[in-house]
Amino acid sequence: MPTTAQYATIGPRLTHSLRPRWPLVMALLAGLAWLAPASAGPTTEGAALARPDWAIEGRDWPNRNASHFVEAGGIRWHYQRLGEGPVLLLLHGTGAATHSWQALLSPLAEHFTVIAPDLPGHGFTETPPEEQFSLEGMAQLVEALLEALDVSPDLVVGHSAGAAILARMTIDGQIAPRALISLNGAFLGRGGVAFHLFAPIIRIIVTTDWAARLFAWRASDPKILTETLASTGSTLTPEQLDWYARLFSTPAHTGAALKMMAKWHLETLERDLPRLEVPVVLVVGSEDGFVAPQEAYQVQALLPQARVVELPGLGHLAHEERPDLVVALILEVARTQGLIAPLGAP
Repeated sequence: MPTTAQYATIGPRLTHSLRPRWPLVMALLAGLAWLAPASAGPTTEGAALARPDWAIEGRDWPNRNASHFVEAGGIRWHYQRLGEGPVLLLLHGTGAATHSWQALLSPLAEHFTVIAPDLPGHGFTETPPEEQFSLEGMAQLVEALLEALDVSPDLVVGHSAGAAILARMTIDGQIAPRALISLNGAFLGRGGVAFHLFAPIIRIIVTTDWAARLFAWRASDPKILTETLASTGSTLTPEQLDWYARLFSTPAHTGAALKMMAKWHLETLERDLPRLEVPVVLVVGSEDGFVAPQEAYQVQALLPQARVVELPGLGHLAHEERPDLVVALILEVARTQGLIAPLGAP
């Protein structure tokens, strides 16, 4: 496992002009194809994939004192719960975990009951059967978690794929939030020429244990991991890079991320977006290298009640780069919806 200090010495992030404007699935597939010839790592199918260990990878996990485990939907979940007040549900994106909300959890808990799970197969949540990695399957699993916790979210915030899950759940009546905040959300079933060329190959290759082990093995190289995260357009601290390193070096986490991307078909969600009737705030980082910022305006065209908030100079992980800006925005939306008291109120 690379040390935090190693990440501090790695070269500058990739330039904006070289970062692919593809969905995350294409960025990871390109890396997987490039790395495959160099593989000398284990490729044996059948043995269970190693998962992040709470006592090792989670030994000093961010906001560890707020962590809990619960059985729901046939799997054991890791989630964090903190604060009291209206229920705020936070869903991270593909390949991340609750560490993504590290600097947001405590300030938001001053106003809300914050619920932040590791998505199925991610972080310290168990892996479900492969068929449940579809968008609809993930939505059903999150619904089961909320039922087990006996909570109904008043406000929901999702990053990237997390925003798509929340949109699907809201459209289908699984949740009824006052508003939905999307952080660089991935809603559209579109892509460039490369996406359509590789899509059939993706679904065959990336769902194998071999792919998960290979990617995890190569992600243990700090240079490769740093360049992969730099392609998001975000600049992360050495500590933030280390959280991702711990996760991506474990094949079960990596495999879950790959399966989730391979199983998703966003065309149905895009078709159904006009049925999303709650207020929507589309937050975009101007430097996002995974979800093209202009997609937010395409989504806005389908949702008359949506507004776009652009964060200049920030990338796909804008909420990790500037958590203060995102916390302020969440509080503004909550006040607008009457969930928390206005500024200056006694």
